[in-house]
Amino acid sequence: MTLAYQPSFEELGTPLYDVTFCVVDLETTGGSSQSDAITEIGVVKVRSGEVIGEFQTLVNPDAAIPASIVVLTGITQSMVIQAPRIEEVYPAFLEFAGDSVLVAHNKSFDLGFLNAAAARLGYPKLPNRSLDTVALARRLVRSEVRSLGLRSLAAHFRSPVSPTHRALDDARATVHVLHGLLERAGTLHVTHLEDLLELPTARGNPHYDKIDLARGLPRRPGVYLFKDRQGTVIYVGKAKNLRTRVSSYFYGDQRRSIANLMREMQSVDTLVTSGELDASITELRLIHEHIPRYNRASKPPKANHYLTLTSEAFPRLSLTRRLHPDSRFELGPFRSRRSAELVMHAVWDAARIRRCAGRPGGRSGSCAAAQLGVSLCPCDGSMSEVEYQIALQPLMCALGGDSASLLDPLIDRMRSHMLALRYEEAGWVRDRYRALAAALERRREWQELQSAGTLEAREDGGEWVSIARGTHLRSWHEKDGRPLMAVADVPDPTAVPPSVGVAAEARLLWKWLSRKDTRIMSADGRLPDLAPRIQPIAEL
Repeated sequence: MTLAYQPSFEELGTPLYDVTFCVVDLETTGGSSQSDAITEIGVVKVRSGEVIGEFQTLVNPDAAIPASIVVLTGITQSMVIQAPRIEEVYPAFLEFAGDSVLVAHNKSFDLGFLNAAAARLGYPKLPNRSLDTVALARRLVRSEVRSLGLRSLAAHFRSPVSPTHRALDDARATVHVLHGLLERAGTLHVTHLEDLLELPTARGNPHYDKIDLARGLPRRPGVYLFKDRQGTVIYVGKAKNLRTRVSSYFYGDQRRSIANLMREMQSVDTLVTSGELDASITELRLIHEHIPRYNRASKPPKANHYLTLTSEAFPRLSLTRRLHPDSRFELGPFRSRRSAELVMHAVWDAARIRRCAGRPGGRSGSCAAAQLGVSLCPCDGSMSEVEYQIALQPLMCALGGDSASLLDPLIDRMRSHMLALRYEEAGWVRDRYRALAAALERRREWQELQSAGTLEAREDGGEWVSIARGTHLRSWHEKDGRPLMAVADVPDPTAVPPSVGVAAEARLLWKWLSRKDTRIMSADGRLPDLAPRIQPIAEL
């Protein structure tokens, strides 16, 4: 559950009447930004429907202007011979444009030349957000005009300025086209800059009419839930900006799964959270609660899988789905049996512990694994418990924190395979190494969080989080002084291992605590050691 929340006007985005647009048009010596040069720049700055400034200059291209371009634009060589060069003009253009939104008719041409000039002069690419009136017109008025050329659109919107293939005149005409398109966009409830920038990518999406479901959603971090006609949750996702993320589903994503999702989706619910971590935790919990059919990555498995040591005189690894009260929890949970078996084979490669399930001393000969020389076999009664404990020591050391006791033998095995040019077998050992290293690291993280007890941490300039033994309790901002999310039940720290869902939540918390901008403020237990113990192995 969430507390009541009413978004402020600022959180709805930037209203279009507060946006400064710089409409840009260029004249050049040809169509290639790499081999041709700019001959004229024209810019009109507008805000709230009013022109607040203009910038125009000819530019000396330091090259001959082709006759065809002279006929088209009327710009001759004599007109530009005394004009400033681009290295003098470009800084003035940057100062005039500032942080405004750049608008051009076919922006790939105009901005392409400007960015090419920037690269030659040692400037970075233009950081400004940009809008293409061609793309916007294609979305809004394509069926009403014969073509999407500037002259056709200017006539359609009754611009008092006709395009003349001169930069400033064409920029002025584009201003009137832009205002006409903004009026049309308003009929689709596009009143803010963020929605306007996404509008051209809609491309006639068949489910675009459902975009009204995104209207009024807050521009805040949180979780969204798509529901079908029966009110069943079919998809759960998280977002830094709920309105922008939900709206993006209607802007031309052609994946079949998204098309099917949009076809079934009939309503959207949202939960506002205090930050990105809060949203990630809430998303994970809701996926495990509802098991939506369109969620795949975080959907809970049908069963948890664990690797345990049996409680015998000569312990062996056992793969189980349910832990008995007398089981010794060692590694897990794993999402699939295959993942658990990969780790089991890694342990077998590193430590020669018994693999058979026979009764020690109950047979006259060794088991098959012992005959192959890959494991010990106390089945024939030739080994004492003390001798077997020595063979078991690398595994026990690894479970106690010394991961090198199991991982170093795997590295040696990989090297020997590579020296023997047995690269395929080396690849198998590499995969087992990675699986075992990840399992050992996850186990250490869980133990560190359990030992920390209840701790509070904060992100620099962001949210505070309270964590109890690997479970997220609540999040809040210092200015709020109150939690934004409901508190979950805290697992018993003496209980046997976590489920896949609890382990995934602990992993999210660990990643957040390990970030450079996160500070642990207090803990009623031992402070967790957040430094990774196992370095990733290099690619073979």
